[in-house]
Amino acid sequence: MREPTKPLSPRPSRGRCRLCGLCLGSALLAIVVSTLVHLLSPPPQPAPSPRFSVIIDGGSTGTRAHVFSLGPDGRPDLARSAVMRVSPGLSSFAADTARAGESLRPLLEFAKEKVGGEGAAAATEVRLMATAGLRLLEEGVREAILVSCRNALRASGFRFEDSWAKVIPGSDEGIYAWIAANYALGTLGGDPHKTIGIIELGGASAQLTFVSDEVLPLELSTNFTFGETTYTLYSNSFLNFGQYSFASTSTGQCFIMIRAIEGSSKNGTLVDPCAPKGYSHKRKVLARTSGASRSNLENQYVDNGSGNYKKCRSSSMIMMQEGKEKCKYQQCHLGSNFVPELLGHFLATENFYFTSKFFGLDRSSSLSDFVVAGEQLCNKDLSTLRQKYLNHSDEDFSRYCFSSAYIVALLHDSLGVPLDDKRIEYSNQIGDTHIEWALGAFIANTKDRILGASGAAATQAPKHRPLLAVLGAFLACGVFLGLRWRKPKTKIIYDLEKGRYIMTRIS
Repeated sequence: MREPTKPLSPRPSRGRCRLCGLCLGSALLAIVVSTLVHLLSPPPQPAPSPRFSVIIDGGSTGTRAHVFSLGPDGRPDLARSAVMRVSPGLSSFAADTARAGESLRPLLEFAKEKVGGEGAAAATEVRLMATAGLRLLEEGVREAILVSCRNALRASGFRFEDSWAKVIPGSDEGIYAWIAANYALGTLGGDPHKTIGIIELGGASAQLTFVSDEVLPLELSTNFTFGETTYTLYSNSFLNFGQYSFASTSTGQCFIMIRAIEGSSKNGTLVDPCAPKGYSHKRKVLARTSGASRSNLENQYVDNGSGNYKKCRSSSMIMMQEGKEKCKYQQCHLGSNFVPELLGHFLATENFYFTSKFFGLDRSSSLSDFVVAGEQLCNKDLSTLRQKYLNHSDEDFSRYCFSSAYIVALLHDSLGVPLDDKRIEYSNQIGDTHIEWALGAFIANTKDRILGASGAAATQAPKHRPLLAVLGAFLACGVFLGLRWRKPKTKIIYDLEKGRYIMTRIS
């Protein structure tokens, strides 16, 4: 016979009541705590309005006003940036310096509209940073142009100090472009060896900036700190190494291509190897020929192109080595300029990009692609090119014949970049961000606010952690008690028929 079991005690019912009471009490306490935290927390602050900054880029061929904005999160809001350009550049006012400031007025009106009118302009900084065009002028003329610009900026209604209108060295131009590129790439503030270098080919100068592990001359080395990372940058500007050279003639200032001129005809004209066959422009230039000084050639004219790509490239290389005898370093790759080994990846901008775009090359093309494209362009006669490139002028054919040879002479023949190397990307942007040194100047001037915004975002997240911890603890307690209450009750009895102890569930 089965051994009779004892009747169940009423104590489990009382236990369940106690568990239910604990659950209800925990829930009530959690509600009270959350209400107190909510009441004692400061009310949410309204999002601040965007803060603007205006950078005026006084370039060699024109002047640009860049309007940049810091968004409500304190970081650059590039979607709100705007730019306006006027020409000619400030250097064109060398003969009438008082008019230089007047040329800024349409730019200032544009910027004032973008920041929100007079009231917002009063709280917005405006800075004028002039580059190679003004660097090439005599000091007295340069300063007179800056004085005229300062007068206009002081009366503009923007925040301005006289020291904010200046000519920046080319090395700063390169550093700012490097900052802009690496901010857009997301590498600024991270591992120095994962950053990207910048090579710019402007109108009057070329810039080269990148992180280098070599021991650098002090005048070519700059430390830039962003967050907790300090970068040692090689930055150099090569004046007169741009695609165009700003030079003085007897008739005033003019922009001409830096190009090699060969051979002189009886009537005093010259033949240009960097222009297609049949190209003629009869323009006075400051030509450079082997063994001839600049002053002896001021009154000579280019007549016809010979379309000799190899001669154009070799002559460009010869020009780049002028002044090498004045090298004061262990070795010089560009005239008397020291350049460390180019390591890592690079972004080649401005005329590098425009040339690759003209030829339809990919952004990751190799220099051998430039050689092939340049030879095909230069070696064709002008009539054939006109039929192939319907939307381009004769001047374009001459310009890009030269620049394709010049780029190879600069990067391969002078700086040693292999022809099949694909570490260089030819583009003016990274993602949706247009890479300009003005953006880098804006980031450098506001980096404390940018980094402060990043720190604030990191510290805002833990504000409600105590509340979450309390609620989490009560939730865990409730789940535990609920599971315990739901746990089935069992009892061990001896089954006489089976001759063993068994566990039975008590309903």
